[in-house]
Amino acid sequence: MPEAPAIDGATHLHSGKVRDLYELQGGPHDGHLLMVASDRISIFDFVLATTIPDKGEILTRMSLWWFEQLADLVPGHVVSTDVPASVAGRAVICERLDMFPVECVARGYLSGSGLLDYAATGEVCGIPLPASLVDGSRLPEPIFTPATKADLGDHDENVSYDAVVDEVGAEAAATLRHLTLAVYARAETVARERGIILADTKLEFGRRLDGPGTVVLGDEVLTPDSSRFWPADAWTPGRPQASYDKQIVRNWALSPESGWDRASGEAPPPIPPEVVDRTRARYVEAFELLTGERW
Repeated sequence: MPEAPAIDGATHLHSGKVRDLYELQGGPHDGHLLMVASDRISIFDFVLATTIPDKGEILTRMSLWWFEQLADLVPGHVVSTDVPASVAGRAVICERLDMFPVECVARGYLSGSGLLDYAATGEVCGIPLPASLVDGSRLPEPIFTPATKADLGDHDENVSYDAVVDEVGAEAAATLRHLTLAVYARAETVARERGIILADTKLEFGRRLDGPGTVVLGDEVLTPDSSRFWPADAWTPGRPQASYDKQIVRNWALSPESGWDRASGEAPPPIPPEVVDRTRARYVEAFELLTGERW
């Protein structure tokens, strides 16, 4: 993975698959965090050498739009968008939070790791589901299916609600479940009005470093990197769904065209320009359909 760029007045703290995190020093935002979304793309836990132009800005602008839509449900971590010129458009200044060590996932449809768990046990995260569901089935009601936070290069692991209680306590676990499902319900309605199905989404929460320990929504929110968005008019249960995300890259990597052997343990080769262009177009389409704004 490329080194995070140096930014004047900021100390690099951490890099994930897509985002770089810095601490700001001096000025009005001293001690706050600067979160920068890069154009990196990852598949199968590999960060690829090829980037997707504008991806970081698309993710940032989409998250900012969603934070506004959700402001009455839960406070967001964004403090300012007045960021250094070198990262303008793809970074936000945010609060320093005590993050919960839980990936908060809401699912309204069966897909991904949830589908694998269901096929093996008839359950997802310990929640029994009706028999005869298939890939893409709508669930009777949305469910909270948490996961552990994995280190870079490792897989998140789905866990039960009881495991979350053991990790953060009963009161915090109930708050995380309530907020996750409330955010999903709001976003699912908004997306459906725009002809898009929100199949599932991953959220992250933290506590403010204040007396009450207010729970705050952090990281990215309801982007194609953290959510499964499907075109509603193409939804057909029983098969993989078309999606507004990096599935184009995954499909290419698994095709004979790429020449990649997943079992080798080596990263996929560089992405061809036409696959890059199609992927970028898919991110732009999702942004425009959901926000109503032109890219």
